Amino acid sequence: MKRICLRGVNGAIKGRMWEAATLLRVGRLDSLEVVLNDTSVSRCHAELRATERGWRVSDLGSTNGTRLNGVRLGTGNWPVRIRDLLQFGEVALTVEVLEDDVDGDIVETDNLRVAHTQQVTWEDALQGLAFDSKRTSRTSEQLLALLRAGRHLVNIEGEEELLRNILNDAVAVLDAQRGSIILADGANGTLRLRALATGRVEPRAAVSGRGEIAARPCYSQSLALRCFSRGESILCQSADEDPELAMAKSISEGSMASVLCVLLRTPRKKLGILHLDRNPWQKQFEIDDLKVADGLAANMSFGIECAQLLRKQRDLFLASITTLAQCIESRDQYTGGHTARVTSYSMLLAQEMNLEPSDLELIRIGTPLHDIGKIGIDDSILRKPEKLTEEEFRIMQSHTVKGAEILETIPDLSAIIPIVRHHHERWDGRGYPDGLAGENISPLARIVSVADAFDAMTSDRPYRKGMPAQKAFDEVEKQSGKQFDPQCAAMFLSIRERVVAEMRNGATTAVLLKPTTLKTHAKV
Repeated sequence: MKRICLRGVNGAIKGRMWEAATLLRVGRLDSLEVVLNDTSVSRCHAELRATERGWRVSDLGSTNGTRLNGVRLGTGNWPVRIRDLLQFGEVALTVEVLEDDVDGDIVETDNLRVAHTQQVTWEDALQGLAFDSKRTSRTSEQLLALLRAGRHLVNIEGEEELLRNILNDAVAVLDAQRGSIILADGANGTLRLRALATGRVEPRAAVSGRGEIAARPCYSQSLALRCFSRGESILCQSADEDPELAMAKSISEGSMASVLCVLLRTPRKKLGILHLDRNPWQKQFEIDDLKVADGLAANMSFGIECAQLLRKQRDLFLASITTLAQCIESRDQYTGGHTARVTSYSMLLAQEMNLEPSDLELIRIGTPLHDIGKIGIDDSILRKPEKLTEEEFRIMQSHTVKGAEILETIPDLSAIIPIVRHHHERWDGRGYPDGLAGENISPLARIVSVADAFDAMTSDRPYRKGMPAQKAFDEVEKQSGKQFDPQCAAMFLSIRERVVAEMRNGATTAVLLKPTTLKTHAKV
């Protein structure tokens, strides 16, 4: 018996059911089996029909299109499966019940035929790394290749680099022309391409002369959606010639003759998809390749999950730092936005100076806390609306030492103490608190020093108006080799347009390029 049942997902039809044994036509016309009174739906929008190859959906030339699991359908008819999501314009229905007479697991997706699927536990997937489908141990060369593919799992500091490295190894181990890693992102688990690697050079090259990935499909979205939603790994091989399948751009334009689409998962959760393909000039993937790829995916997933957890932990830490910095600023109504601007300027300068990623991260973490010591400054000084006396200024200077002392109680933040303690040191040795000079000052503190002083010069205070940006840039140039590291000053001047753009975009209180009579630069 062939039977299909659809259930409404959103809007006025949520929860409604439609059932048929042979045909369901969808549209706004009252004569159709599924009537959807929505302006995004065409009069005769689409139909689902029972065929010898199972239930198929086809768009009937609708204005807003028909989507299957988020992928807009082209011409022809397309297979539907249990729990698939169908969208007609903006109206969504899910396949609640599906019964048909199709034997086996041979279904067609894009212009490939699904030749085999497997849905095994994480532990069983790992068995595919050691044994082939006949339970024969893999050769030493294969095992060495697989071991090489796992060597990156010990290096999970950088998620993006980790993804690129393990994908390159997967492409090499399985002799693929190309590979992609697609990960679930956000609360709704949207699949997003995170890494792409090319292996063989094809007759139609996948890489441009500048080393850029060519702008053509690099993976099959429909396969990825099926693999992730059903939790099964898929082997696809070429289908017989079929006019309705020749329209699939992701496969035909991507020159994919066979595909492995395997699930990235740990025993705890699904992470995403590893997608590998071979071109028509290569031998097609076989079941043993699927087992190897599935085992690789299971093995790699631990490293990916750990990297994601580290990223989330780092993001939470940065959010906490930002909140703390905002709390500090809230005590001084005259420095609103100072921390955010100094951090932005510092990052621009650090990137221009080609700092190592680890140092960029220290700038990102340390700059928001550069004034944390102001927690220990009395409100009568911190919020004084007039210019500080010499004694009050000496007390204000102590915020650098107080900040360093606070961070000394947190071992994980020891690397950013030089930023907090020394961002008011001067290149000529006349700064505070330690009177350091030249190369004795932390390079990171020298960067923050320029950014901090520039924002102080261009920001309003109760007792004076901020300088225009051009005047402040002139002051940075004048103080090069005196207050500022000459290299930092020169690099900062070279990115003045980006700094000014950041001032505008950041809704800063700085004054931009207006006349002024201010003669001196700010000390704090």
